[in-house]
Amino acid sequence: MTALSDLPMWAQVLTAILLLTSSLFALIGALGLLRMKDFFQRMHPPALASTLGAWCVALASIVYFSALKEGPILHAWLIPILLAITVPVTTLLLARTGLFRKRMAGDPDVPPEVSEGQREGH
Repeated sequence: MTALSDLPMWAQVLTAILLLTSSLFALIGALGLLRMKDFFQRMHPPALASTLGAWCVALASIVYFSALKEGPILHAWLIPILLAITVPVTTLLLARTGLFRKRMAGDPDVPPEVSEGQREGH
């Protein structure tokens, strides 16, 4: 392992800024989770914050290891690409589960399920 002093100062500063930004996104997501009133409102802040935070960590990793190896290191892009695919799918499944549970509980504020005929416009 190489010492941190082997990295150029610009890489150290940029990596630190990106990691601090990532922690700020995590804090904002946690505060949003606490402040929102119901399940559907609580889904949004952590999903956004974790995605943006993961992008910042991946960029910090790319900067750090590229400066360390003195060449482009791009394998860290795999993490945010996979997150960009999986986070929206997970959020959609959580929303559908919450909606299903509210319908089963008989919540009057939930819109009725759309039938096949209504989807096709008939």
